[in-house]
Amino acid sequence: MFCFQCQETARGTGCTVRGVCGKEEQTANLQDLIIFHCKGIAVLTKAGKSYGIDKVEDAGRIITHALFTTITNANFNDTALIDCIKQLQMFKSELKSEIGAKLPTDLHDAATYINDNVSSFQDKAKTVGILATENEDVRSLRETVVFGCKGISAYAHHAAMLGFEKKEVYDQLIESMASVTEELAVDEMVAMVLKTGENAVATMAILDEANTTTYGHPEISEVNIGVGTNPGILVSGHDLRDLHELLIQTEGQGVDIYTHSEMLPANYYPKLKQFSHLKGNYGSSWWHQNKDFETFNGAILMTTNCVIPIKQNNSYADRLFTTGAVGYPEAVHIPDRQDNAAKDFSALIAKAKQCQTPEEIETGTIVGGFGHNQVLALADKVIEAVKSGAIKRFIVMAGCDGRMKSRSYFTEVAENLPKDTVILTAGCAKYRYNKLDLGDIGGIPRVLDAGQCNDCYSLAVIAMKLRDAFGLEHINELPLSFDIGWYEQKAAAVLLALLSLGVKGIRLGPTLPAFISPTVLKVLVDNFDIKGITTPEEDIAAMMAGN
Repeated sequence: MFCFQCQETARGTGCTVRGVCGKEEQTANLQDLIIFHCKGIAVLTKAGKSYGIDKVEDAGRIITHALFTTITNANFNDTALIDCIKQLQMFKSELKSEIGAKLPTDLHDAATYINDNVSSFQDKAKTVGILATENEDVRSLRETVVFGCKGISAYAHHAAMLGFEKKEVYDQLIESMASVTEELAVDEMVAMVLKTGENAVATMAILDEANTTTYGHPEISEVNIGVGTNPGILVSGHDLRDLHELLIQTEGQGVDIYTHSEMLPANYYPKLKQFSHLKGNYGSSWWHQNKDFETFNGAILMTTNCVIPIKQNNSYADRLFTTGAVGYPEAVHIPDRQDNAAKDFSALIAKAKQCQTPEEIETGTIVGGFGHNQVLALADKVIEAVKSGAIKRFIVMAGCDGRMKSRSYFTEVAENLPKDTVILTAGCAKYRYNKLDLGDIGGIPRVLDAGQCNDCYSLAVIAMKLRDAFGLEHINELPLSFDIGWYEQKAAAVLLALLSLGVKGIRLGPTLPAFISPTVLKVLVDNFDIKGITTPEEDIAAMMAGN
């Protein structure tokens, strides 16, 4: 196997024996094969358009679901991955049949149908993985596009579950995925990286519209981090529709619902907050789940990544349920919706009723809900604070959390930033500092949590509105610095989105992506002044100086 898609990849170069995430070689190979078929479907769909055969929306839906299963810590279930491969092959075969004799000879490899036995899957996977592209720089640019497309697929899938889709997003996703099979000049590949970033912006905008139209705009909210007296269900991942349907099905059942990790922002949405048995948030970010899931005592629902392998001394395997793109061999999987009807969570609810109440691990509240609509409602107050000098600088510390000890850097930055700075955050990176008492500036909290990783879109909207309010040409002229933690491919999509908006001077850590070759890194440094983190002291001084 070879995988270097996440921040914790082995030795900072790539996992070759077993994934740091816990992914085994055969699982990695199956995921490589899924990506291979997604590329083939993209190529065939693009070719079909030339002959008046428009399968963009159908292809977009199947690609987004498939790529979502390959995101880090999403699916460890080989049986589910094999089923996904067979579905992709069937769709590819149908596409090839429709195009028929019109299919150019050089595209026949993209239409390859592999025998339906697992050994042939494994054999083929070993020839089509990441290292099939020998040139390091070409590989780097291609994989940057693929990883961006994985993040886009996750966000597009969530939006589609709420009935919000745009053909243009699927069209560009197909264009991006097809491009990595083509022999392009370096400047064309760099341009495709930025086009993928533009598509990430468009996709996050659709998801924002989907979430806020369906559940209302997030409101400033105090979220309980203690526990109640009823048995509970802990919901982790990112999917708001899954949570909503579960809340409806558990109403009056004597079961409390808690959010975990990236589901925390669900507590900010008016339509979800109205359920009295949504008790609050339990635990911390994704990598603490072995401990959090154990002490929770109740049933656990993983709606998306990040799920991690269960340790031998943990006892929650029979309480773990998965759904959607996520899968784990020991977990009960709740099937997808049929004809857009609600999922059936009865087995999950029945299990919860058999469980003990959650163990209390902390008490108090945390504050969030600072999406773009809410912050813009406070715009006059924020602008006045900037003009008066009460707020000297905004620091965007969004992104992912992770296991590396060096991530304590983000806590230290938050603790040591001058008291006249405001932290803008989204994603699970916030768990490094969202429970610290950092105070406020004239009633404006010094940590403004916009929500999930996809809500980095909110931060971009806020920045552009502030740019306009101050009459500036570009958001790079604002008293605004980016100090981003990253881990997986949704963060890669967010990074490409920021680059497509022309944001410069981004700090990225705790390490730079292994999939960025030295040559490609130089391009990013030269064009966008992207840089790695150093020490909290040095970076704080540089950011406060506008560097």
